[in-house]
Amino acid sequence: MKTVVVVALSAAVLAAQNPAQQRFRSKVTIYDLAAHSARTLYQADQVIEAPNWSRDGKFLLVNTQNNLYRLPVEGSQPQLEKIDLGDAGYRCNNDHDLSRDGKLLAFSASTAEVRASRVYLANADGTNAHLMTPDSPSYFHGWSPDGQWLALVGQRNGKFELFRVAVGGGAEQRLTSAGGYDDGPDYSPDGKWIYFNSNRTGGWDIWRMPAGGAGSNDAQAERVTSDEWEDWFPHPSPDGKRILIFSFPPGTANHNGRMDGVALRLMPAPGAKIEAAKIEVLAKFFGGQGSINVNSWSPDSKRFAYVVYEPLTP
Repeated sequence: MKTVVVVALSAAVLAAQNPAQQRFRSKVTIYDLAAHSARTLYQADQVIEAPNWSRDGKFLLVNTQNNLYRLPVEGSQPQLEKIDLGDAGYRCNNDHDLSRDGKLLAFSASTAEVRASRVYLANADGTNAHLMTPDSPSYFHGWSPDGQWLALVGQRNGKFELFRVAVGGGAEQRLTSAGGYDDGPDYSPDGKWIYFNSNRTGGWDIWRMPAGGAGSNDAQAERVTSDEWEDWFPHPSPDGKRILIFSFPPGTANHNGRMDGVALRLMPAPGAKIEAAKIEVLAKFFGGQGSINVNSWSPDSKRFAYVVYEPLTP
């Protein structure tokens, strides 16, 4: 009897030290702006993240279980189709997207040799994957409209700042330097601006800067949002008319968790001068990390994709 008690206590201690990881059901969702409605395209009891819309409008690019997949948009029962990235053992995360012409694929991943994320470039079918950023951690976030640049966030000297790297290769170029934590850079479709989120004034807001960088001490960075929401990952629509924003409840420290009450909000794209604008809440749901990271607009700017999460009993 004494031995049984000892074993039971040991099991309890182990359970306390290694709590069961929260599992989620993922619902890949498409929102239709004209209909003001959302529909679930695909769901599975595993974490699926960060849908990007293909340039021909036929599929979504998502990641799950360290791999990248295509998910057809049409059809009664779409299934995940794995993209073969070769035998390098990439562990892909939720920062990835296709170039504007659909020919190239940028993605972020770790490997057995380097456990922190770095940025890679491949053909759209996954062939010829090669490293773009030797420094880590680095996370891809946006293609320039002309296909010549990749915008990324990287932690350098203990701080997350924004950079760009030429598709043809070469050293990364710094875009911001004054922010406390900058993230989520995405180009406007005319190539003039990069929108991003930053906590440089305390809470998380959307900012923008010229595509070539914010200048000395970030003097050319402009604040776009300033309300109580904690705003992340701004995504201009392909037609340049709107910006989709992923917003967390006030006081949320970062985007790493998943919670109830996150929102997708829509605002008119600013003109040459930032002016006050109405921001519309399109959807509130249980979401967070992986719901929407890199641009997920459809090519015609009429729909966008995101992931709703449903906690499962461990």
